[in-house]
Amino acid sequence: MNKTELQIVSSLNQNARQSYREIARETGLSVTAVIKTIKRLEKTGAIKGYIPLVNPEYFGFSLMAVINLRISQGKLLETQKKIALDRRVMAVFDVTGDWDSVLIGCFADREDLNQFIKKILSLKYIDRTDTHLVLNVVKNESRLPL
Repeated sequence: MNKTELQIVSSLNQNARQSYREIARETGLSVTAVIKTIKRLEKTGAIKGYIPLVNPEYFGFSLMAVINLRISQGKLLETQKKIALDRRVMAVFDVTGDWDSVLIGCFADREDLNQFIKKILSLKYIDRTDTHLVLNVVKNESRLPL
């Protein structure tokens, strides 16, 4: 990443809805340089997309959980991809340590979480789960620290 890319992405991190002209003014770059850099970053996959940062509770997801998974018989990626298709799953990670995978999900309520866990446990290669309810979110940042 060069200095120009860092300036532009830092600006987008603060407000991805601002215009090219506003980014140019903020960074001291030309509008043309901003447009070309953003298009190049999008084309190469460095910028994957733009999303609003929303409050899950507003949309009916009052419960967040961190779920550890033990996945057997070398079917880790296959099983993770299947789980990742569920709309309530926000993130799926391969991890080191006692568990094979960790997922983060948002759920409407305890019953919604209960149904999800039962669905996960019914999958062929899931040996065990360990669920942690999130009581308070201190920080949940999806932007890179640029």
